[in-house]
Amino acid sequence: MIRNILIAILAVGIVGMGVWGYKEHNEKNAILIQAENTYQRSFHELSYHMDLLHDKIGTALAMNSPTSLSPQLIEIWRITSEALSNVGQLPLTLLPFNKTEGFLSNIGDFTYRTAVRDLDTEPLSKKEMRTLRDLYGQAHDIKNELRQVQHLVLDNNLRWMDVQLALATQDEQADNTIIDGLKTVEKKVEGYAEGNDDSPLIGPNTEDHTFENVKGKKISEQEALEQGQRIFHIKDTSKVKVTKTGDGATNPLYSLSYEENDKRAYMDISEKGGHPITLLVNRTMDEKKLSLNDGYEAARKYIKKLGLDQMVLLQSAEYDDTGVYSFIYEDNGVRVYPDSVDVKVALDNGDIIGLTTRNFYMNHKKRDIPQPEISKEEAERSLNPNLKIHEDFVAIVENDLGKEVLVYEFLGTLDDDTYRIFINANDGKEEIVEKLGHAEMNFSAYKSVKRKGK
Repeated sequence: MIRNILIAILAVGIVGMGVWGYKEHNEKNAILIQAENTYQRSFHELSYHMDLLHDKIGTALAMNSPTSLSPQLIEIWRITSEALSNVGQLPLTLLPFNKTEGFLSNIGDFTYRTAVRDLDTEPLSKKEMRTLRDLYGQAHDIKNELRQVQHLVLDNNLRWMDVQLALATQDEQADNTIIDGLKTVEKKVEGYAEGNDDSPLIGPNTEDHTFENVKGKKISEQEALEQGQRIFHIKDTSKVKVTKTGDGATNPLYSLSYEENDKRAYMDISEKGGHPITLLVNRTMDEKKLSLNDGYEAARKYIKKLGLDQMVLLQSAEYDDTGVYSFIYEDNGVRVYPDSVDVKVALDNGDIIGLTTRNFYMNHKKRDIPQPEISKEEAERSLNPNLKIHEDFVAIVENDLGKEVLVYEFLGTLDDDTYRIFINANDGKEEIVEKLGHAEMNFSAYKSVKRKGK
């Protein structure tokens, strides 16, 4: 009798494990399918936007009226933004693709800056028209290269998940058709970049997108692994995977990933100096024990430990028993918005479960900050007279052209809404107006933290 009961219990257990395993398998498959669909959609949209970009530049070349040309240039700028967004959603972290991104950024900057000026009084110069014709030809070649890759993807039913795996493992034997195609695109764009030295393209130099403030000696893969062990709070490193960015990457990084039980973690560490650039820890949350202010203290101490001094809290918010904190650099009383750091803290035990220092290391530098040419009172005259001002600061922000400008920052309310308004400290021009909501934090890339019982 007892033997039969034990057999029945064992059978139920085996069936239960089978059901659990089947469910787990289906959930993983669903995640992989969703990622694959995202990659496929992004790539085909990129190909479509390059087609459209080529056509729109060609149309602009045929125009003669400033009234028609200006909206056309704005449309080209919009399409390049869409194309850049598509590139950003592809699994190309480990594949240098910065030349193509820079090419698209340059087109966007050139067309936007040209479109916003008065083309009646300052029409396109011969040099700018020559640049536009060059861009038209270059867009044609890139469009054809992407179409070739697209044809191979569709004809051979290739998967982007295989691309991601090949890049991560540096598997030379895997089918790298997509990788080879994209490398061809990148090589072609690199040739254009060398030939565009005399053009009036005003896009940011690649040098501006390096980690200028990263200091220290280069660390080895083993040293990166040991640092990940400390930050992930784990004893066994056998389940930590380490990959390094490909040769030619603008910012050499080690990427670490870890998964065990209910805990998953990912981190990028700079090869030079071993500085954490991004961190994401996804784990089950216990009962909340810390306040939002306690979390702030943990975040403040952590970034100070990283050597990031003179950082002031910009804003904080609480989501699902986690605190999210945004810090900016302060230079002799001037708030420097481009030099920002975001930190996410678990309010059950104070662990750092999210971090991005990318903006800080990309933008931080020694600045010669001038004195404002207009007074704060003069700047206030540019504000809506119904705005009730609560705080004001002197700050540095990036305007919509990507240039740093000195501004007066005003925090105020109008009716029931709160606004942050930046007025140019030299000419009183309204640079940026932000309507502040309840949760405007720079953590869109972070997955939500799982909680027990959900």
